[in-house]
Amino acid sequence: MVLTGKKIAILATNGFEQSELELPRDRLEKAGATVDIVSLAAGEIKGWDKKDWGRTVKVDKTLDQVSASDYDALVLPGGQINPDLLRVEPKALNFIKDVFNAKKIVAAVCHAPWLLIEVGIAKGRRMTSYNSIKTDVINAGARWEDSEVVIDQGLITSRNPGDLEAFSAKIIEEVKEGRHPQRSAA
Repeated sequence: MVLTGKKIAILATNGFEQSELELPRDRLEKAGATVDIVSLAAGEIKGWDKKDWGRTVKVDKTLDQVSASDYDALVLPGGQINPDLLRVEPKALNFIKDVFNAKKIVAAVCHAPWLLIEVGIAKGRRMTSYNSIKTDVINAGARWEDSEVVIDQGLITSRNPGDLEAFSAKIIEEVKEGRHPQRSAA
C-alpha cells in the first residue's frame, strides 16, 4: 500500500480505451491510492474496447467538483474518441493545465498526448504516443521516442495498451517518491 493517502484523478469521457482507464485505475488502487474518475458530467461514461463499445464506468466527480490541489497526479487514458472529445472542452483543458502548473505528475497514454499538445505542454519535452499521432507530437515541438514509457520532468507518456503495466508502474513510482517535477508553466 505504497500510495496510501495519495489521490489520483483519471480524466475521461465516452470513448476512452477500456484497458487504458481500467488497468491503471486498478493498479493505483491496489497500491493504496484513492482514484477518482473525473468527467464532464455525472453518471457513467462508456468505454471503447478495441473494436466496439465496451463497459461503462461510474463517474466519481465532475470537472466542476475538482481542482488541481485535490490530487497528487492526473492520468489521461487514450482511445481515439476520448481525447478528441476532451480537447475541445475548456474545463478539461484548464484542469490538465492546472495540474501540470501545480507541478503534479501528469500521465498520458496512446492518443491522450493530443491533450498535452492542446494545452501547450508538449513543446520541448521528451514524449511518446500512439504511432499514428507521432507527427502531431513532433509538430507540437516534442522530442518523440519509441519507448514503452517516457518521463520528462513528471510528464509520463506511453504508446499503447501493451505498455500499460510499465506505464502504471512508473506512475506509482513517481507518486510514491513524491517527486515534484521541475518545469516551467504551460
